[in-house]
Amino acid sequence: MKTSTLAILFVLLGASTLVYMSAFTVSETEFAAVDRLGKIERYDYEPGLHFMTPFINKVKKFDNRVLTLDDRPQTILMGDKKYVDLDYFVKWRITEVKKFYRAFGVQQQAISRMNAIIKDGLQKELGTRTLREAISGERAEIMNSISDRANAELGKFGIKIIDVRIKQIELPGKAQESVFGRMRTERLRQAKDYRAQGAKIKQIIVAQADRNVKETIAKGSQEAEEIKGQGDAIATDIYARAYSKDVKFYAFYRSLEAYRKTFSSKQDVFVMEPDSEFFRYFGSASGTR
Repeated sequence: MKTSTLAILFVLLGASTLVYMSAFTVSETEFAAVDRLGKIERYDYEPGLHFMTPFINKVKKFDNRVLTLDDRPQTILMGDKKYVDLDYFVKWRITEVKKFYRAFGVQQQAISRMNAIIKDGLQKELGTRTLREAISGERAEIMNSISDRANAELGKFGIKIIDVRIKQIELPGKAQESVFGRMRTERLRQAKDYRAQGAKIKQIIVAQADRNVKETIAKGSQEAEEIKGQGDAIATDIYARAYSKDVKFYAFYRSLEAYRKTFSSKQDVFVMEPDSEFFRYFGSASGTR
């Protein structure tokens, strides 16, 4: 092979290598920044194929999607002087790659800084609240406040915190047992109070019912006596009018009523003198002796 041919092959190979080393691609899910001797030369690359100067430039790529920071649980001191293990996650993304690259260079440094800022925000927010408040309806307010604090700190580094969420709050072993014991005691006390209140209400209801029954019976007895009295008055009036029409017949009828009531049974025995007024109709139909 001729020397000129080898030279051409070497030139082509070198050119191909330079082109290969100069070319880079940017996907739709990436930010790309080209570094020139420690300084950012360009950072606004669109998705597609691009070129740079090899050996002088370096390409740094960063994910432009929403990312998740889910680190190990952090120990936080609550406002009621209780330590808790707080497990949480953070949704975040890079908004300005130039600021991000200048501040951190690599993503791991950004994560470390972000974690420290989020933990500090959690401590400031939860350090003024009790454990009960942290797990109650105030959680959304706490998370929004932490997100605002973190964005104020991280915005200057080209990072936006989208959301912060607490996954789990746990007490350390012995503290957890102590708190659960106090919670059980409190629930038992509340149950005892509820039972006492129920028993008291029951007594009031039973007493009211008894009083209503007595009042109803008394009212019924009073009405019965009034009706009976009215009936007796009507009967007396009837007797009086009947007596005034035929005195002898009325006396005879009353005597018959007395005989029937007195001798209602064959075993009845009645001791009385024969000439008693009670037997006046036994000796004479007219009732005279």
